[in-house]
Amino acid sequence: MNNIYQNSKKTIIKEGIRDGFPIALGYFAVAFSLGIIARKANFTPLQGFINSFLNHASAGEYAVYTVASANSAYVVMAVMTIVVNARYLLMSTALSQKFDEATSMLHRILVGFTVTDELFAITIKRPGVIEPLYNYAAFLIAAFCWSLGTACGIVAGELMPLRLVSALSVALYGMFLACIMPEARKHRIVAVLIAVSFVLSYFASRLTVFSGISAGTKTIILTVVIASVAAILFPHPEVEDDD
Repeated sequence: MNNIYQNSKKTIIKEGIRDGFPIALGYFAVAFSLGIIARKANFTPLQGFINSFLNHASAGEYAVYTVASANSAYVVMAVMTIVVNARYLLMSTALSQKFDEATSMLHRILVGFTVTDELFAITIKRPGVIEPLYNYAAFLIAAFCWSLGTACGIVAGELMPLRLVSALSVALYGMFLACIMPEARKHRIVAVLIAVSFVLSYFASRLTVFSGISAGTKTIILTVVIASVAAILFPHPEVEDDD
């Protein structure tokens, strides 16, 4: 029985590494461009590596480097980081519904720490309850490449043309589409909601009335509004328990 349990844990870890590997490749490219920005803010490669591992969000890191470049106070940096990363509160709330009741609070907190847009996507579409080992494995390989990309970007500085670095980041968007398209093909409502999200996100980024709102806050507003309307118009059928 113990061997079966050990094999099961190894399988879960292998699946996490497998699913996290393509995310890691996309993260490296995006983090490389962030590293160039970090160098302008006088971050060393080691500082960039640590910052990326602890603050694994492109918008949050960009806010840190921007505030640091302006020599602003630490409290300003903290508030800015919280605001732009606030969308992860919604993602963590959604993931909390997939935990087994026996899962310890420590695992719940650590899994919440690992949440990024892409890791949330592969976790939420994974059948069954959340297996912390899966999240840890996927996060470690993705976060390592994210942190390494930042450090390498700082080292490279401005040696590589910015257009080339930006072109490499397209792989991340393609990878994210690969996470959401299978669900869109299965459920027409999901496909429509994804299309609506794209359209509304475009208008939110273009309309001047939203110009004073950060990208992270826009994401939160759109997520709450679209999810609320979808829940009201298309409620998920309840499954009756068999007594």
